[in-house]
Amino acid sequence: MPWEQSKAAKRRFSDGAFLNSYFVGEGIDIGGKPDPLSQYCGIFPLMKSVRVWDLDDGDAQPMPGVADGSYDFVHSSHCLEHMRDVHEALGNWIRITKPGGHLVITIPDEDMYEQGIFPSRFNSDHKWTMTIYKKQSWSPRSVNLLDLCRDFGDQVQVERLQMVRDFFRGALAERQVDQTRTPVAECAIEMVLKKLAVAKAAE
Repeated sequence: MPWEQSKAAKRRFSDGAFLNSYFVGEGIDIGGKPDPLSQYCGIFPLMKSVRVWDLDDGDAQPMPGVADGSYDFVHSSHCLEHMRDVHEALGNWIRITKPGGHLVITIPDEDMYEQGIFPSRFNSDHKWTMTIYKKQSWSPRSVNLLDLCRDFGDQVQVERLQMVRDFFRGALAERQVDQTRTPVAECAIEMVLKKLAVAKAAE
């Protein structure tokens, strides 16, 4: 799914929160190649710079060598599902975000993308499938994002957790087509988290 970030950028440009709150300052784009967010500096006027972090830079799960609170925002497009340990990866992505900064993460929705089959037919490197929430999933490797966010509730505030179905067509899904290969369709979940200035005490 190499161009999902650009599709999202076009959608996000019409959303004031991305222009004025989320993409502000200096960021890092985890798993950004070959379609980095940095190419849209200037389109998002308050985005000063974006470092691309990809395979050549090291393991995105521990983010080695990246200090705590290094970036105003962390962006990742369709990368979290490739991590060996989703919980550890998100914890480190939160770690490198400055207090008050945002994490903007998109993940393929398991029903729209994997369409009931795992391992994925469309990307053999997917180690997990993702859903906003289900009591029970068809996938043996399903992650409920509501549960994942709850685990980090002492560190972040959930600003958004929404399904993105732009130009997703049910008739094509019935024919088992990977719609992310088209230039318009997004079949994703978008998660925006704000790192708390002070971590909450465990309840």
